[in-house]
Amino acid sequence: MLLILPLALAGSVIAGCDRQKPGQEQAAAPQANISSGEAKDARGVETFQHQVDRANAGKLAPAAAFRGPDDAPLTLAAFRGKPVLVNLWATWCAPCVAEMPTLDALAAKEGNRMTVVAVAQDLQGAAVVDPWFQKAGLKALQPYLDPQNALLDAANSALPTSIFYDAQGRELWRVIGAIDWEGEEAQALLAEGLAAK
Repeated sequence: MLLILPLALAGSVIAGCDRQKPGQEQAAAPQANISSGEAKDARGVETFQHQVDRANAGKLAPAAAFRGPDDAPLTLAAFRGKPVLVNLWATWCAPCVAEMPTLDALAAKEGNRMTVVAVAQDLQGAAVVDPWFQKAGLKALQPYLDPQNALLDAANSALPTSIFYDAQGRELWRVIGAIDWEGEEAQALLAEGLAAK
């Protein structure tokens, strides 16, 4: 019994931020087909903790609606035909914000081979996300909005969560928690995803 509690607490630390919805507890991360990892910065300080989850491999992307940078409604079906990495994040989530520069660099580097879609789960929508984007100085990412948390609810996950879908809209893997998208582990996952047919 004493061993179970520390393991459960460790899983909740890796999973990321709580939802912004008042009165709701953080969604539990699925436990099947999961591996954990962490990354350190140049000083050796741990900066990212995450789990790679393959339990939903093969499932079609949800039909949940969200808003594009032009405020038009869309679903993930709009991105079919090319692999897509969907990042669910929020401006108030420290691990989410920490990984955004590496996600932006990935979007700039791999934009011809895949689409990177960062969907903010902030309840205030563009009122907080647009100023955050301007201040952050991101070059390749665009602000997609999901103030109703429809994608997060469909993913049944915590923030940040990044889900890789193949060109047909089927999930290959997801990363729960922050990861360095320029790091070796992320590059190996992306290579696997981009090689999938």
